[in-house]
This record gives sequence, structure tokens and C-alpha cells, in this order.
Amino acid sequence: MRWQNLFDDLESQLATELDAEEVDLLAEEERLRLGRLSLRDRIRALQDAAPASPLAVTLRGGERVAVAIAAVGRDWLAGELDAGIRRSAIVPFAALATLDPVGAQLAASLRAEVAPEPPTALSARIGLAFVLRDLCRRRAAVEVHVGAEKLHGTIDHVGRDHLDLAEHAPGEPRRATAVARIRIVAFSGLDLVRF
Repeated sequence: MRWQNLFDDLESQLATELDAEEVDLLAEEERLRLGRLSLRDRIRALQDAAPASPLAVTLRGGERVAVAIAAVGRDWLAGELDAGIRRSAIVPFAALATLDPVGAQLAASLRAEVAPEPPTALSARIGLAFVLRDLCRRRAAVEVHVGAEKLHGTIDHVGRDHLDLAEHAPGEPRRATAVARIRIVAFSGLDLVRF
């Protein structure tokens, strides 16, 4: 009888150790999965979970905006800003200082998968320069945030890592007589483009 109790006790200890090892293994797998998540993966997961729900973000210049994410590109996000007047905006990932998720947004962003997007997902391949070139072609009036400055104008040219902005008064069409100056804005300094 004593031997049976000893074997039962050893069996119980072994089962407990195996369960603890399995829990540790699952926790390590989850840590590894989270370690492979990129900011883009988490933003895409937020967009998929609640596309109409605005996400509060803080830009590197300290400006806080709420954006309802409509599209996520290779190195940018686009959506509607909710700042009194709903306006569209493009935000480079490099300009994001913090994402400030509320409620279920944090959990949704952590459920992101590291799986690559299907080859048909064009947005994953579109870079910031491509999107800005579209605004340039449309001759859309824009408000460009560079640090603490807000520049108004029309994008004249877009290079690989910069844009030329013809500054003019807000609401005024781009005319040679209305242009105060041309500014070359490096993408590395670009925080936000409203249009």
C-alpha cells in the first residue's frame, strides 16, 4: 500500500511538472509572436477590428489627433481626422510617436497576425511617395504639418524622399501670383498631410 501511495505521488508530481512546462512553452510562444509584430501589423489589426472607430495618436511634434483609419500602406496610414471638421489625412509611420488605444482597441491590436498579406493587397506595396504623387496630380490644396509649423499650399513635385510645396493662402487656388514661396519638405520631417 505504501508503494502505491509513493507511485501515485510521483505520478501527480510528474503531471504537475508537465502542465507547468506546457504553460511556460505557450507563454514563450506568445512572447515570440508579439516580438515579431510590427507597428504596421498592429495598425492593420486595428483597422480590421473597428475601421470606423477613431484611434488617438500623438505625432512626434506633440500634436494629438484622432484618426478613423481607412487605409494602411507600406509606411503610412490614411483616414478621417475628427477635429471639428472631418478631413482626410495621411500620416507617415515615422511621424507616429504614440498610439493611444482605448477599450478593446489594445486587445485587437495584439491579436494581429504576422502573416504576410496576400499578393493582391496593393496597399501593402504602396509607399508614401506614391500617395503624395496622387495628391500632386490632383492639384489638391493641402495642409502639411512639419514639426510645429502648418504649411498651406499645393504639392508641385514629389521625389523619392521629399516633396515641393507651393505655399499659398488656404482656400486659394495655386496661381503663380498667389504662391508666397516654394518649400522642399523632406519626408523625414513630415508629420501629417491634410487634404
